Amino acid sequence: MATVPTFSILHESFRLALGSLRSNKLRTILTLLGIIVGVTAVIAVVTIINGLDSTVADAFSAQGSTVFSVAKRPLVITSREDFIKFNKRKDVTDQDADAIKRLCSSCWRVGTAINGTSLVKYGEKRAENVSVRGLSLEMFDIENVTIQAGRIWTEQEGQSGRNVCVIGTDIIDNLFDGRAATSAIGEVIRVDGVPYTILAVADPFGKVLGFSRDNFVYVPFEAGQRMFGARDSITVHIQVRDSSDFDTAKDEARMIMRNRRKKTFSDTDDGFSVESQDAFISIYKNATSGIYFATFGVAVISLVVGGIVVMNIMLVSVTERTKEIGLRKAVGARQSDILLQFLIESVTVTMVGGAIGVFTGYGLAYLLSVVLGFPLLINASSAVLGVTVSFVVGMISGSYPAWRASKLSPIDAMRNE
Repeated sequence: MATVPTFSILHESFRLALGSLRSNKLRTILTLLGIIVGVTAVIAVVTIINGLDSTVADAFSAQGSTVFSVAKRPLVITSREDFIKFNKRKDVTDQDADAIKRLCSSCWRVGTAINGTSLVKYGEKRAENVSVRGLSLEMFDIENVTIQAGRIWTEQEGQSGRNVCVIGTDIIDNLFDGRAATSAIGEVIRVDGVPYTILAVADPFGKVLGFSRDNFVYVPFEAGQRMFGARDSITVHIQVRDSSDFDTAKDEARMIMRNRRKKTFSDTDDGFSVESQDAFISIYKNATSGIYFATFGVAVISLVVGGIVVMNIMLVSVTERTKEIGLRKAVGARQSDILLQFLIESVTVTMVGGAIGVFTGYGLAYLLSVVLGFPLLINASSAVLGVTVSFVVGMISGSYPAWRASKLSPIDAMRNE
């Protein structure tokens, strides 16, 4: 008997698989559900986190490898005991910043900042929890702050502690009804009741993780000290010319600060914190890795359940089609032909579920990006991952039913009622 061409076998197997899906719609939906949920979860989370990764990397890449800071305490404190310990440290002062500027040969720019939050008013309008920062002029270069309207204060204005400021675009939107930035120049806002004249409006920084970075008022460092100096220490920001000098500059700044605090080699706590943007990226990645693992756990459970359902359905299909299998074997079909047919049917079911899961995953990611303001970055590799996982689930869950079908005796199968 002539061998049936492989292409014809594949075509017939796909046709039978799709026919089986159409003829048993409810069973098909139940079969596909676990696969769809698992693939949707993977696609949606991978897509959203890829977008977040890209946004966070863009936000910090401009200065991440050239800028670090020296402060009394780290920005992220994970326990009450650490909070108490860090608060017992000496304040970081102007004199510390001056020492780093004079003695650190690898340091290019040294700026100072003092940070807080305040109530800001303009007329009857008010904005609460506005980030108010007292900055030295070097900070505008260190943090890549650019101006869309107006000018930055001069060194003389800063040293004299004049009540002038640079505002973010959120202040324009919230207090000036979104009018043109140029029209806000020269207006007077009140920061905790103190009047400040607007000199400039900064270009927008955008959002990170859904939080705006443009809700701020920058004032001269000396004016910031009048506002916050009695309550907290300052932060010293250091920038190097080239990333190759980064580690050397950090070591120099650390040694200068340890010497000023009379630390010895036996002292395990420096008495201050040295941090770079890499620390924030590391914290962010640790947070998102937890989301990854949790989601993949849900996805794996869904895919395992889906695979079990597919296997059971395929076993039912083998039972229902026992006479068909016997007839095919009686007219010359080999065990490998029967095995291939049922494997293809199983893979077709799971890959249809995987394809639906890819589209629903992208749809869910898009919906979340619109509702929550998350960035969306569609990556073809996630779609390939979803389809590949579906294929593997189909192969595994269909192997036993296909093997069982291929081993049926044609005589016994044809006797089956």
